[in-house]
Amino acid sequence: MQRIVRGMSQTKMGNAVGVTFQQVQKYEKGVNRVGASRLQQIASVLKVPPDFFFDGASAKAVTNASMETTLTEGFISSRDGVALSKAFTKISDQKMRRSIVSLVEQIARG
Repeated sequence: MQRIVRGMSQTKMGNAVGVTFQQVQKYEKGVNRVGASRLQQIASVLKVPPDFFFDGASAKAVTNASMETTLTEGFISSRDGVALSKAFTKISDQKMRRSIVSLVEQIARG
């Protein structure tokens, strides 16, 4: 998510840390583990502390409330979620923003 927010391609990230874009894909999908030194490099490139990647990482029992939170976090960290959030925050008219939220809520209801 942080790479996408910064507008960085997988190729650019890979070049910055010395791996291929395919390796970046594998890291992001969780196919390959990220070693401590590589995690430090990635954090440096993204200008975040290494512990950024561990926030909320502890296992939790999934309840109805946390299920909704999990779904929301999954959407926000997706490409569409990031794009929608960026575009939405650029709308300065509060009435327009509220109208958009209302429209999306109506669409979601069916």
